[in-house]
Amino acid sequence: MFSPEGPRLSELAVQALSSVERGYDLLAPKFDHTPFRTSDSVLDATVAALLESGPYGTGLDLCCGTGAGVDVLRQVCRDSVTGADFSTGMLEVARSRRRPEGPDTSWVRADARVLPFGPEFDLVVSFGALGHFLPSELPGLFAQVHKVLRPGGRFVLPVVAPPRPGSLTHAMLLGFDAVMRVRNAVWRPPFVMYYLAVRFGDLWHGLENAGFRVAFWPLPEFGRRRDGSPRVRLVVAEKGARRAPLTS
Repeated sequence: MFSPEGPRLSELAVQALSSVERGYDLLAPKFDHTPFRTSDSVLDATVAALLESGPYGTGLDLCCGTGAGVDVLRQVCRDSVTGADFSTGMLEVARSRRRPEGPDTSWVRADARVLPFGPEFDLVVSFGALGHFLPSELPGLFAQVHKVLRPGGRFVLPVVAPPRPGSLTHAMLLGFDAVMRVRNAVWRPPFVMYYLAVRFGDLWHGLENAGFRVAFWPLPEFGRRRDGSPRVRLVVAEKGARRAPLTS
């Protein structure tokens, strides 16, 4: 699961016993060599879908980490791109990465639950960050995203179909979540990172309750499951009306 350039087991143990912020500060130099980073295949498929649905002017990568989502935005936004994260270490790595010509890019240290922006973005994306928020925090998070989008702006995030209950993958993720719950019950500060805490229906209804109109765009590159549902799709939440219709 980890490349030779990735963190050692001892480093992961120290990170897991830290706060989320401190843990990612420590992990940042090796984060891109872990399975926690969103795969290039998902990033590329997201770019393709957004290029078809644009154009977009300004973009925000929420919980940007080392900037992989910023690189997505730089391919689909014309005016400017912002990466926001509360880990100083992750932002330092993101800033240091060399990038080709593109729109102006800025980096902001910010808590996603209290974003320091007004309604100035046409597109907000987030990759692999929802597991760092408790279900009770999602309404506030979605309200923050709604606040920083212009009318007609979109909040887009890829979601992978959950593993079938009883499968090995489901058992592994369930076990991981159980270990994290025990860790957080006996150790402070907490490290919030769960894979199965946010259910698809809760995500859908939470976005609608925040004022979004929600659609789901299958990413055909990943095929479909036996029941016909997409293996990977984009959740596309729109604020208000937009020139192009929102289709699924």
